[in-house]
Amino acid sequence: MTGWLASVADAAEIALILPAAPDILDLKNPGAGALGAWDAVDIAAAVRDLANLPGRPKLSATVGDHPMRPDALVPAVRRVAATGVDFVKIGFPPEGAPEKCIDALAPLAAEGTALIAVLFADLWPSDPCCLPIDRLAAAGFRGAMLDTAGKRHGLRHHWQDAQLGAFISCTKAHRLLTGLAGSLRVADIPALTALSPDYLGFRGALCDGERTAGIDPQAVSRVAAAMARSTPPPRPSAPSRS
Repeated sequence: MTGWLASVADAAEIALILPAAPDILDLKNPGAGALGAWDAVDIAAAVRDLANLPGRPKLSATVGDHPMRPDALVPAVRRVAATGVDFVKIGFPPEGAPEKCIDALAPLAAEGTALIAVLFADLWPSDPCCLPIDRLAAAGFRGAMLDTAGKRHGLRHHWQDAQLGAFISCTKAHRLLTGLAGSLRVADIPALTALSPDYLGFRGALCDGERTAGIDPQAVSRVAAAMARSTPPPRPSAPSRS
């Protein structure tokens, strides 16, 4: 089954999203770039506030948009990891030294931090073989998402479904969680869930207009309903005959 991730810009939006029961609440500031970060103090407060909520979704948080230099990226990842979120999301554009950054984050993964790499479909070549998926797996990352740095066009504008399917297959072959995001629409859900990613991520489709606008509960309901239609619960297995 494919779960879904909802990005929230602040604590007030969490209450608007929770009734729809997303699988992951993603703490991200859309007004500060593709992976704009919350303040670490606010992330830690959200972790505390939701800690005792029955059946709460997992929490992920972005670290912000940073140059691909270990001295800039590693401290930012450590700050977010210290808040206690379930997943730490890190953007990897191809410019700079992404592979050195991946290797520099391996000690955090070894300490138990669940690192999720975000690779940008509009910046990397549209070929999974060109992505550092094997490097991520070797460094102990928990997962990899394909997203877009620019939000004018959606993910499927940049990569065809066959290429997205190859990304998912490659990522799963390396035993990584896999996700797709990037200006996804309700209309994209059937085709993308058919590719069997672990998660689909949404922000703009949950808002009243642009991704920087506020959460619209009606839009949230449409996404949740479409996800439920596309990922029905598995049928119970038939009882064995003795």
